[in-house]
Amino acid sequence: MLNSAYFLNLVVNGVVEGIIIALAALALTLVFGIARFPNAAAGDTMTLGAYAGFGAQSLLGGSIVLASIFAMAVTAAVSVFFYYTVFRKLARSSVAALIASIGIAFMLRSGITFFLGHDQRAFDIPIVRAVPIGPVRIVPSDLTLAAAALGALAVVFLVLYMTPLGRRMRAVADDQALARASGINAHRVMIMLWVLAGSVAGLAGTLLGIKTIITPEMGWDLLLPAFAAAILGGIGSPVGAVLGGLLLGVAQEVSTPFVGFTYKIGLGFVVLLLVLLIRPNGLLGRGEAVR
Repeated sequence: MLNSAYFLNLVVNGVVEGIIIALAALALTLVFGIARFPNAAAGDTMTLGAYAGFGAQSLLGGSIVLASIFAMAVTAAVSVFFYYTVFRKLARSSVAALIASIGIAFMLRSGITFFLGHDQRAFDIPIVRAVPIGPVRIVPSDLTLAAAALGALAVVFLVLYMTPLGRRMRAVADDQALARASGINAHRVMIMLWVLAGSVAGLAGTLLGIKTIITPEMGWDLLLPAFAAAILGGIGSPVGAVLGGLLLGVAQEVSTPFVGFTYKIGLGFVVLLLVLLIRPNGLLGRGEAVR
């Protein structure tokens, strides 16, 4: 029989998972809000971040912090590279950019598989017992992951809403032509956008790899919940992406006793369909740009 303590534990696990989904959704919604297309390559960018972090940890003697920073640097550089070589040239067509991002996703995944194979990998982290806090049992590493994700979210929101760069990003998101006429260097803003989105995706992949295992398909599997969270919160709304990620993470975990672990990801499809049918702009979105 399912009791309240069991569901409380599911909720706690869902919050940790939801924060990671929120990071992934934020990376998606930043690109959609400013560059105006859904970046399907974000999932495999997360996978690349996880592998880069794993490799860095192996080379740097086990430092998770340095591994995460290295992963973020790699995915930021790769994102900027693809902006220069692909997305910048397709800026006038969101459909072409979307199709190109799907191609990039397959290219990244195939490259990872070709060079590293399908073997599962795991970060070297200490094995610790869950700490009982009342009826809830919390794994200390989950608290660390949640703190790292929340810290990253705080930094992103600080950049977006408290810095001149963030104001320029919002101006470009509202009207790129008007932003240029106002003296804003839209090209430089786009570079910083891809640095920010790539870094967030890399950290999301690293945190997911720490919590679970690293496989070539891990980012692709996270992409659907991330899209569902972004749409649930309101595509183009950073706050909505975080809210959607948390709600979806909790909903997926709480549904596990009823649909099983294998099928809980299908809840993302259900959320996606319901939101598109009932409230296409999501909880906080206006269907436009980053606010």
